[in-house]
Amino acid sequence: MKSSKYALLAISLVTTAPIGFAGTIDNLEGRDWFREGNATLAELKQAGGAGQAKNVILFVGDGMGVSTVTAARILDGQQRGGDGESHRLAFERLPYLAMSVTASANQQTSDSAPTATAMVTGIKANAGALSVAPRLARHQADAERVAAASVVTIMELAEQRGLATGLVTTARVTHATPAANYAHLPERNWEGDGDLPAAATVKDIARQLLESPYGDGPEVVLGGGRRYFYSADAQDPEYPEKMGVRSDGRNLHQEWLASRNGASYVWSRDQLVDINPSNTSRLLGLFEPSHMRYALDRSDDVAGEPSLAEMTGKAIELLSQDPDGYYLMVEAGRIDHGHHAGNAKRALTDTIALSEAVAAAQTLTGDETLIVVTADHSHVFTIAGYPSRGNPILGLADNQGKLAKDALGLPYTTLGYANGPGFTGGGERREFDGTSQRHVESHYPGGAARPDLRTVDTQSDSYLQESAVPMYMETHGGEDVAIYASGPNAALFRGVLEQNVIFHIMTDALGLQ
Repeated sequence: MKSSKYALLAISLVTTAPIGFAGTIDNLEGRDWFREGNATLAELKQAGGAGQAKNVILFVGDGMGVSTVTAARILDGQQRGGDGESHRLAFERLPYLAMSVTASANQQTSDSAPTATAMVTGIKANAGALSVAPRLARHQADAERVAAASVVTIMELAEQRGLATGLVTTARVTHATPAANYAHLPERNWEGDGDLPAAATVKDIARQLLESPYGDGPEVVLGGGRRYFYSADAQDPEYPEKMGVRSDGRNLHQEWLASRNGASYVWSRDQLVDINPSNTSRLLGLFEPSHMRYALDRSDDVAGEPSLAEMTGKAIELLSQDPDGYYLMVEAGRIDHGHHAGNAKRALTDTIALSEAVAAAQTLTGDETLIVVTADHSHVFTIAGYPSRGNPILGLADNQGKLAKDALGLPYTTLGYANGPGFTGGGERREFDGTSQRHVESHYPGGAARPDLRTVDTQSDSYLQESAVPMYMETHGGEDVAIYASGPNAALFRGVLEQNVIFHIMTDALGLQ
């Protein structure tokens, strides 16, 4: 239990701490988004269904659009030997459902930084921005100007209230979605001090995680991104040939241990499993130098990586020790990366891993916990071709033994992308190497309109679904994404909501409004 008392913050515009909207709302361009979010909350509560929660868990499937959920549902059911179309992922069984409008302050199709910002601050932000108001230019690296535009997050409010807080992700813990909870910058790529502009006076993202001015900072942080916590002369514990990247000589994982009572640091699955919540109050787990492995590749890890469900379970066990309650964000970060690579199988298996993490959370929590499952944005991922019910979702579109064919008489897969590296209309087709996160040239020569996929294993781990437009990396999609919820205040998730309303419903559930 923490001793700090909660208060909505009214902080001077030149301080280094983010601004709360009480008393400073008129100084920020995000004020209209915040006001409208609160107005929507009031309307939803007037219709009924409000409730008070002790804990809030926000699950974010990065890039998990509706087509991703549908395809993952079918794949999971088929892998279990059943009817994929009738199957449901764990979060699809939650009782309340809404749609989230993901457009950011300046883009129709957004990236993860402003969409995460919307969910954790209650305002819309610009592309690349982490918990700062939209008036701030993306290149701005002056600490005072960034502080003047910074907006308090639900994690920071929870810390002020005295709740425990935590972050779990399969991406780097300094990546956009987790970083929006604790970092305030106009540029999501400033993850380490070496990424900052030469004249910058702001702190890098990793340092902001360690030096949070709210409460005593997060209690649990689990994910990838080890390199941003190790100095450039420090050897990685799992890969001796790799070094850290910090140029300031600091080893932030060691500072975590030295500055926090009851703190532990782990970097392998076995170490995580061995953590005892009864004698550990603070836990930092960094399981890869960069992002953690895809669920499909996790068994190949040198030291052994925990699953998203295992990390979620351990985080809940630790955070539950606080009698005041907790806020936890869990991100399945690599759904997004699989889609960017045009590799549906890895994107879908990571979506299934998110379902397993939600199921784990359900077994460890009761009716005092609000669980929210959503996505930050979608991808240009499609399901098409009139395949028969039960047809392998990763296979060729086939209806009662008859392959669907294009205008040239060639078969195609059920799953595809509007753009991305899977283009086969000419040039070199490339195949995804999921372990090294690179693309390698494959066996399709340029010049042909399309390959005859009857000779190709479209269900292999590294197959790239075809795309209509050639791009080195597939792009996000701009359509709405789903919100699934259960627990106190979950009934307020209904209809089509602006993404920033998620913040208002969660903070209302915790009594932070």
